[in-house]
Amino acid sequence: MISTRQPVHSHLVEGFGTVTITPVDPAADSALIHSWVTEERARFWGMGEASRELVQEIYEDVDRRTTHHAFMIGRDGEPVALFQTYDCAEDRVSECYEVLPGDIGVHLLIGPAGAAAEHGFTSNLLVAFMAFVFADPTVRRVIAEPDARNTKAIARLERTGFALGPEVELPEIDLPEVFIPAKQARLLFFSVPGSQPGTP
Repeated sequence: MISTRQPVHSHLVEGFGTVTITPVDPAADSALIHSWVTEERARFWGMGEASRELVQEIYEDVDRRTTHHAFMIGRDGEPVALFQTYDCAEDRVSECYEVLPGDIGVHLLIGPAGAAAEHGFTSNLLVAFMAFVFADPTVRRVIAEPDARNTKAIARLERTGFALGPEVELPEIDLPEVFIPAKQARLLFFSVPGSQPGTP
């Protein structure tokens, strides 16, 4: 199945290519997403045992929400990553720190090896992601909460300019439509240049 959804953002990264950000089409994209999230390298994503059907159901749930969004990331037309944003005030992370106006949360999963092994690959994607996030004038600060054991992701975010915050336990969510186990996470914060949203 081929998605008919159109990109909501396109960003040319010099020397890297054109990065497009397109809303996930759960039916069309679930097989690809499933192949990514069930790899050992994606263990911190927390979906290693999920079936393709469950992956589709999860992203159908995200697709129905106005506070959470999922995007397929393309580089010159090839899908290379999964990117998610969410309203921190409407997410379990709000139980772990003081949410301020303009806070937005992000998750990023890079696709399998090959391109991901290219020097500067993730940092170039992050340039495009941050441009997309900060294109919204209401956004003042970006919050990331990778698994506390995912030292590579934490170090990469710090190199991008995120400030290291506390280690927290994201509480379990057990609802009829979705179950998310508790997670030890490390908070990281990136403020829009020139803003002073306060201390994490």
